[in-house]
Amino acid sequence: MTPTVLFYCIIGILVFDFLLNEVLSFLNYTWYSKPIPAVLSDVYKQEEYEKSQAYKKERFKFGTLNSFISIVGILVFIFLDGFALVDQWCRSITNNETVVSLLFFGVLFMASDTLTTPLSYYSTFVIEEKYGFNKTTKKLFFLDKIKGWFMTLILGGGLLTVLILIYNWADSNFWWYAWIVIFIVSILLNMFYARLIVPIFNKQAPLEQGSLRDKISEYANQVGFELTKIFVIDGSKRSTKANAYFSGFGSEKRVTLYDTLIDQLTEEEIVAVLAHEVGHYKKKHILYNLLAGTLTTGFTLYLFSLVVDSDLMAQALGVSNSSFHIGLVAFFLLYSPISMVTSILMNILSRKFEYQADAYAVRTYKAAPLITGLKTLTKTSLSNLTPHPAVVWFQYSHPSLLQRITAMQKIN
Repeated sequence: MTPTVLFYCIIGILVFDFLLNEVLSFLNYTWYSKPIPAVLSDVYKQEEYEKSQAYKKERFKFGTLNSFISIVGILVFIFLDGFALVDQWCRSITNNETVVSLLFFGVLFMASDTLTTPLSYYSTFVIEEKYGFNKTTKKLFFLDKIKGWFMTLILGGGLLTVLILIYNWADSNFWWYAWIVIFIVSILLNMFYARLIVPIFNKQAPLEQGSLRDKISEYANQVGFELTKIFVIDGSKRSTKANAYFSGFGSEKRVTLYDTLIDQLTEEEIVAVLAHEVGHYKKKHILYNLLAGTLTTGFTLYLFSLVVDSDLMAQALGVSNSSFHIGLVAFFLLYSPISMVTSILMNILSRKFEYQADAYAVRTYKAAPLITGLKTLTKTSLSNLTPHPAVVWFQYSHPSLLQRITAMQKIN
């Protein structure tokens, strides 16, 4: 294979990805007008449903524009030998390969962020604002952006530096050591995310004593789930959309409720949602997901180790000699089809786990409050009641609302 052939393979993969995503988005769009299933007829009132339809259509159009700008941007960059130009500029500053790689990815990150920030701003302050979701101020938006840069610099730059040093030291066997490092970092982030990362962006406080905390504690004791750390996070300062999640292991295990969730759901519905999350823990889904993610990471690193030193891949991007950063970029451009397959498999596994967690909540608590809670969360986020089956299969990590309710009703 010649560099030219490989170059057009990369272009073909990028275009295929773009077209596949656009076809799926359009299929979803064509199903917006499908009749609402009878079991979901009480989710929206007519006016709310019309608002939901308008919101979904606007998000579809914006998503299409966003994708088009992204694909045009990357294609123009590649055809103009952008990777080679950035590589040359970095080498004009330093001869240290580690610093060259860090500068290279830093330039790409800032270029990408410069392109996407206006789109993110429009999404937040025009679309989300129009439909009543946005609570973010312009000051908070840009403050989050700056904090995100520093997090990327510290965590992303730090991890990248370690991986480059491992590559320079271990040569072809670097992927083993890189795999171990990434696994350790993943464990630490899972353990201490709520304690170290969340406070940078949000305030969180223990759930106050009262009937809600009592009901949560009563349920946790009933199913033998030790839960002493229950926190409330100020999600309302950015959006009206609600959420809840578990994080950490062992002594760091905690549940976090968005204040919007507490405002939108009844206490019984909140306990039912948490029962679903407890189901994930009891069924060891967190462990299985960690194992699956670790195996996928190891497989990816192994494949990368086979091609990282390929001059052919470097030349396909207009660079004469291979290097860690050029090899990494070329690999991930070519890895996309494999990534799509692993993503589909992970989504299938995730949807299976969601059904199991729902079933656990139904058997250990109640079906009715979980169903009404899910309906309320769907309504308050103007979510799609009729997603296209192909979109669910390719892209959804959760079953559709109809699929979840139907499965729960069969348990009863």
